[in-house]
Amino acid sequence: MRSTLKLAMLQFAMLPLALWLLPAAGPAVAQEMAITFDDLPAHGPLPPGVNRLDVVNSILATLGREHMPPTYGFINGGRGADDPLSPAVLDAWRAAGQPLGNHTWAHNDLSKETVRQFERDVLGNEALLGRLMAGEDWHWLRYPYLHEGDTLRKRRATRAWLAAHGYRIAAANMDFEDYLWNAPYARCVAKHDEAAVQSLHDSYLAVAEQYYRVFREASQKAYGRDVKYVLLMHVGAFDAHMLPELLALYRAKGVTFIGMPAALADTAYSDDPDIGDPHGGTHLELVLESRHIRWPDNGKPYRELDAMCRQDAGRQDTVR
Repeated sequence: MRSTLKLAMLQFAMLPLALWLLPAAGPAVAQEMAITFDDLPAHGPLPPGVNRLDVVNSILATLGREHMPPTYGFINGGRGADDPLSPAVLDAWRAAGQPLGNHTWAHNDLSKETVRQFERDVLGNEALLGRLMAGEDWHWLRYPYLHEGDTLRKRRATRAWLAAHGYRIAAANMDFEDYLWNAPYARCVAKHDEAAVQSLHDSYLAVAEQYYRVFREASQKAYGRDVKYVLLMHVGAFDAHMLPELLALYRAKGVTFIGMPAALADTAYSDDPDIGDPHGGTHLELVLESRHIRWPDNGKPYRELDAMCRQDAGRQDTVR
């Protein structure tokens, strides 16, 4: 995602958290949003004493308690192959009645490989998906990194191949890079730094609230209305920890949760930006780029998150 303004975490903390959770002035406007989760069965570092099954069971418990509609998880069958709990993670997702889609076998980057290589990565997931979904609809493809091809030729060729194989694109049009918080959370829990964990809590909600406004503004720029939103999330430990409060934040804004297929039935998603971009992006980002419309101002505390709870602030260990 493009970031036109880098804001320090301290700036977010200057406002009381309660203000971030209040709905906008005036009556709440009903919005529809689908929640989706990428990178099953394994995403990001884990805090001590927590395993992959714990993370997914926590997410599933929240989805059930909050009476959420069926929630798509997108799998990489080759990720987590060395973790004996990976099959149990996927089985738990299905046992809870949640659907699965294709995120490619190895989460490779289409911007860095050929169309043929990408096709093989998609096909490598199909046997696993066919077994887990047992006749249900799994022909949804979420591009890793939201990279749909660094050239227009590659983008068009990949889309044509996907359509010929019965796939629909599981586009996202709301994203606050939730994965950024998972690695620092694991480090801070390991160090028993409760103040840092609280800071992560506050900035996570603040950035989620900011990007709710950013994407609504982008939707107005592109379509003059609110589209039906699809939020991209990941099955990370901090995501699981924060999910109840995140859902509460959206509900305070007037959001009604719907399933992903219902959201993607919005006519906006038939609008193909038809551009090659090595950086990728959400559907709304690419639509605005194709129309040469400026993306709303935004920012995230990238450096602050990366530096938290470790001495080597220059090391990068964030996993998306």
